[in-house]
Amino acid sequence: MPGAVFCGCTLIAFGPALCLFLITIAREPLRVILLIGGAFFWLLSLLLSSIVWVVAVQLSDKDNEAMQKGLLIFGVIFSVLLQELIRFGYYKLLKKANEGLLSITQEEAVPISIRQLAYVSGLGFGIMSGAFSAVNILADSLGPGTVGIHGDSSLYFLLSAFMTLAIILLHVFWGIVSFDACEKDNWWALVAVVLSHLVVSSVMFANPHYGASLIPVYIITLTMGVWAFLTAGGTVRNLKLCVLCRDKDFLLVNHQPR
Repeated sequence: MPGAVFCGCTLIAFGPALCLFLITIAREPLRVILLIGGAFFWLLSLLLSSIVWVVAVQLSDKDNEAMQKGLLIFGVIFSVLLQELIRFGYYKLLKKANEGLLSITQEEAVPISIRQLAYVSGLGFGIMSGAFSAVNILADSLGPGTVGIHGDSSLYFLLSAFMTLAIILLHVFWGIVSFDACEKDNWWALVAVVLSHLVVSSVMFANPHYGASLIPVYIITLTMGVWAFLTAGGTVRNLKLCVLCRDKDFLLVNHQPR
């Protein structure tokens, strides 16, 4: 039973991301490198926020419960803002690298478009974020022990897997929307990305009401998914072709690089 729970939750959390990687990224070495770069930059944001968190905790009064709760809220807000700042920095770096490759190759089109950069880097952010949020939970699912024996939710592992899936997809959507916003100097869209990220992270404070916390997260995921789809040039016709397997990769192929 623990093995079945582990395999099921792992596939729920990382199955869609694995499919996206195999279908749209694995065959292109440049996209693989950019994906790894996105994962590294997310790790960088985690490292920096962890350092700030450790210093803040050490300097605070550990016996003051209100202060510790305030530090937890501060840590979440700081981590989200730092992640989005790192995402913006990665966009700037990729933009410069793309321009440099264009000048070296002397071609009319850039080697990889901004939309492709946004998608690949967002998936890198999401996979690494999901791995860090779910690895300990998945390890615990192998046992020993029984979830819910002390009155907690018996669906903890399942709900955590769906939450991890939402976070991975959200990072892809946030990447697409934020990169496009940076290209068009659309700062209100960047603010919307940051605010939605803050809301999703703040929902975690609703635990242990895991089922209830999933509802607003998936509403935001659906909203951001539609927004990212339209931002990437998606249409109802493209969606129909994709569903009918007549256009498997329209987001990455069937648009002109910018």
